[in-house]
Amino acid sequence: MASPSPIHPVPQAFARVESVLADASDVPHVSVSTIKAPSKLAPFATAIGAEVHADASFQRVTGEEIDELATGRIVVLHDPASPAEWEGDFRVVSYIRAELEHDMGHEAMLGAVAWSWLTDALSAHDCETVAAGGTTTRVLSESFGTLAARPSTIDLELRASWTPVLDEPEDIVDHFDAWIDLLTTVAGLPPLPEGVTALPGRRR
Repeated sequence: MASPSPIHPVPQAFARVESVLADASDVPHVSVSTIKAPSKLAPFATAIGAEVHADASFQRVTGEEIDELATGRIVVLHDPASPAEWEGDFRVVSYIRAELEHDMGHEAMLGAVAWSWLTDALSAHDCETVAAGGTTTRVLSESFGTLAARPSTIDLELRASWTPVLDEPEDIVDHFDAWIDLLTTVAGLPPLPEGVTALPGRRR
């Protein structure tokens, strides 16, 4: 978060958003933690990192010894000047990376499918957005020489950003919970069970 000063005090709206995100807690398969936010993207920023882990039951089903299924971070930016490209004074920036099965990694429509996971998650949580955009990248890793025995891997990187339309700053909870659902989907897990949220309910 940008350091407050008499000249640039922390806006109340951002303080309320930051307070909500500070309450983020672990949920099944997902561990979350506050991380250092970038300081050059906006006057004010807060960030959360998350990792999706496989439990013993998942490993038995897949037959693989996998611990970390996906990692990600979500940053909420605030600029009281409302940059024109944002179309608002808040901006959510997301990054997610996960290793894919080879069959899916070569799927021609993977990019469009991954983007639909994001839009579906936001829709499922009744999140209104504007100016959404993003990119998907497939990363092929191959080993040679003394490391030639290592199997090749294909990772999906999903970068996205959107402007949340918030009736109240606390409504950011919906966007965060949608992001957690997206993270678990990319990791190959089903969305969180109904009634389980990564953040407390709305504070009306």
